[in-house]
Amino acid sequence: MSGGLTREHASSLQECVSGGGVAVFPSDTVYGICCDPDNEQAARRLYELKGRSPLRASAVMFFSLEAALTALQDLTEGERVVLEGLLPGPVTLLLANRAQRFAPACREDLATLGLRVPRLPGNLASLGHVRRGVMQSSANLSGQPDARTLAEVPRSLLDGADLVLDGGELPGVASTVIDMRDFDAEGRWYLLREGALGRDAVEAMLASLK
Repeated sequence: MSGGLTREHASSLQECVSGGGVAVFPSDTVYGICCDPDNEQAARRLYELKGRSPLRASAVMFFSLEAALTALQDLTEGERVVLEGLLPGPVTLLLANRAQRFAPACREDLATLGLRVPRLPGNLASLGHVRRGVMQSSANLSGQPDARTLAEVPRSLLDGADLVLDGGELPGVASTVIDMRDFDAEGRWYLLREGALGRDAVEAMLASLK
């Protein structure tokens, strides 16, 4: 299958992850690989497929802002304002993880959660029916280029995954990573990786929230 995804594909993705599987999927930026963020065995398998250090954290992605806000009940009002201002979008936000949830994704730093909510284009909009979060990383070998198309995903990842979804050609630029842990209390933020959303756009969006 190439191009548009259906609600059946979303159901297959949710079932795969819930069952302890690993899936390759399209996002608003690059192809990703994902698993259950509460399943240590699945997380280890994902890391082994990528050749990624098991000490490095991975983000947790929700496919809708509503699902993220429902799951993260301990957000402050200020954090909710930030999420509603920046998400969905091509950014990864580092937030305080007060409940220390999603330990397999957070790895050594349980106090920090990396959060993604993609802005899904029309051909991928059906993924919004996935109601649970997934631990996700780019579908590449650690340190190698990100995949814009399914053909650019390493064969070892495709063969090792339990489910592969083809969303056609993607923008190909990874998400921008922003540390928001000091924003609520001190109004400070840190750009850790400039990606699909440029610094100027980040500054403008965050200035509008103050």
